[in-house]
Amino acid sequence: MCRLARLRNIGISAHIDSGKTTLSERILYYCGRIHRMGDVKDGTDGATMDHMELEKERGITITSAATTVEWNDKTINLIDTPGHVDFTIEVERSLRVLDGAILVLCAVGGVQSQSLTVDRQMKRYNVPRIAFINKCDRVGADPARVINEIEEKLGVEAVALQIPIGLEGNHVGVVDLVAMKAVYFDGEKGEKVRIAPIPAELVDAADRARQGLLDTLSLYSDELMELMLEDKPIGEELLHRIIRERTIAREITPVLLGSAFRNKGVQLVLDAVCRYLPSPLDRMAYAKDNENEGAEVALTADPDSAPIGMAFKIVDEPFGQLTYTRIYQGTIEKGRTYLNSRTQRKQRIGRILRMHANDREDIDRAVAGDIVALMGVDCNSGDTLCDLEHNCSLESIFVAEPVISLAVNIAKTADRDKLSKALGRFCREDPTFHVRTDEKTGETLISGMGELHLDIYIERLRREYKLDLLVGRPQVSYREAPTQEVSFNYKHRKQTGGAGQYAHVIGKLIPLPDNAEKDYEFENVVSCGRIPTEFIPSCDKGFQSARGKGPVAGYEIVRVKMLLEDGSYHTVDSSDMAFQICARDAFIEAFRASRPALLEPIVKVEVEVPGEFQGSVVGDLSSRRGIITHVEPRQNVAVINAEVPLAEMFGYSTDVRSATQGKGTFTMEFCCYRQVPREIQEEIVLARKKAAAEQR
Repeated sequence: MCRLARLRNIGISAHIDSGKTTLSERILYYCGRIHRMGDVKDGTDGATMDHMELEKERGITITSAATTVEWNDKTINLIDTPGHVDFTIEVERSLRVLDGAILVLCAVGGVQSQSLTVDRQMKRYNVPRIAFINKCDRVGADPARVINEIEEKLGVEAVALQIPIGLEGNHVGVVDLVAMKAVYFDGEKGEKVRIAPIPAELVDAADRARQGLLDTLSLYSDELMELMLEDKPIGEELLHRIIRERTIAREITPVLLGSAFRNKGVQLVLDAVCRYLPSPLDRMAYAKDNENEGAEVALTADPDSAPIGMAFKIVDEPFGQLTYTRIYQGTIEKGRTYLNSRTQRKQRIGRILRMHANDREDIDRAVAGDIVALMGVDCNSGDTLCDLEHNCSLESIFVAEPVISLAVNIAKTADRDKLSKALGRFCREDPTFHVRTDEKTGETLISGMGELHLDIYIERLRREYKLDLLVGRPQVSYREAPTQEVSFNYKHRKQTGGAGQYAHVIGKLIPLPDNAEKDYEFENVVSCGRIPTEFIPSCDKGFQSARGKGPVAGYEIVRVKMLLEDGSYHTVDSSDMAFQICARDAFIEAFRASRPALLEPIVKVEVEVPGEFQGSVVGDLSSRRGIITHVEPRQNVAVINAEVPLAEMFGYSTDVRSATQGKGTFTMEFCCYRQVPREIQEEIVLARKKAAAEQR
């Protein structure tokens, strides 16, 4: 248990280009894991955690990478995650298994679009976090504004533990408000931490900031409140304890400052990770007992209890599948057999590896709290591995639906099997990457979270599998939905000699609201045995089978509730298949009568441009059917937030650069599905029919 108390499982998450990977690189250096600090922009000799060739070329993080470091007698399992929303599944599954996180924010950009997404993910899995305001050396840095944005936009209590000593080009260190000391980072690489008295010009500001810190913390501690009322000295250890307790309870978010690129403040972030973020002993995990009707079971980080772990990431390699796993309870040993609770298949573990980015170290066992990679295990992301006598399941990982797709064909027929194998691998590795075959055209369609997402996979197919590909234009994944309630009374009767088919269903098709949690709901209110109980699931199956391809343009049907109220059956001719067919045909007939509408994916777009280009960029977004939600001036820059149909955003990267002389940048993330205007819907349906006719 002493080892577990000294263990921290943390992730680094943020908006794109906030400095996550740079911070990871400094952490590895100061912890002695590497002896040379790489840089994201170094190309082929870049950051340690960006080990893929494509990551080094593009200067972005594509896949999450794990490593283990030591700091002040604490062991830290660290996961660096991507910032691009296209790779949000990497953040999602990492946060699912971590105990704490560092939210990195840019001192200039503040709380940006992807920061909000990461915040939602942290809240979804109840992950305590500390915030690090990075890039305090940049022109326009304003940590005070960013702290206000943390409270206003993220809705959390931000507690500043530091104030900066200088900003922009004059940023040389920070004032520690807990110890009331100035901290400087000397040496060529900031490796020498120097403690000094607070500069005279900052004494008043530091006193005010510390008073604000004490006022906030006193709301959570009667002991601190009494000391303040009695005007008694307040010890550092008391403040550290209160901050730790309230951080783990997710009531506050400690905020630190610095510049990872300039090697300032990183050591204090490591200190904060060890002091304030939880160990596995501080976090409760629960599993469902599959042998006891899914009863909830509390897991303990006890190495001697029954082993339970979650496979949160899959990587297919030439010599086998690498399964990243978090051990929640017990001990997993090399060579032993465990149960996959989803498939109910037994799995023997061939090797256990401790990962350092792309390097690995063989170990014989992994205990509660460890994050390791397993070899020889056939499973999917989100599967639970447990003891053969304890059949338990952990809550799986939230997976967003893809919003964009494109057709992929091979130039050589001989490469068909190679393409199939590669796409199968990518689907296993990435739950947000989908593959299907168009029934009419026979084309292979790949779907994902954005243009960059699919672009990366196309590039990997060409490089890793040497495939000569023909790639079609990106296509938006529309949906179909009813707009009005419709009653149905449908009878299926078929008699061809011998046993016939008979089924009869009566009910209502009801549109679900825009904010409904599910795309489909089924409710059965049939009474008096008008439809036998064994045929009710058949009706549900029939309704769902009709959802796959809507009658408007062949897209999936969503936001629909099927209410089964009545019906009839025949003692001889009714069957499971008869009721499935009847329900399917009833659904299609009712849906056609519900004034169906097309829904299109809407993306949140954040554009940052010099002030003189604000008008033209706003006008361009409006011409793309965008709704401008907020415009914020920041010194000489304008930050424009808008909600725009994804279909209008193809090629926007080139357009915004052209319109701003190459000075504009933008990010976007999926927001929701909204109804397409009727005139646009007619154009989409006609284009869809024309494309289908040309294929024939």
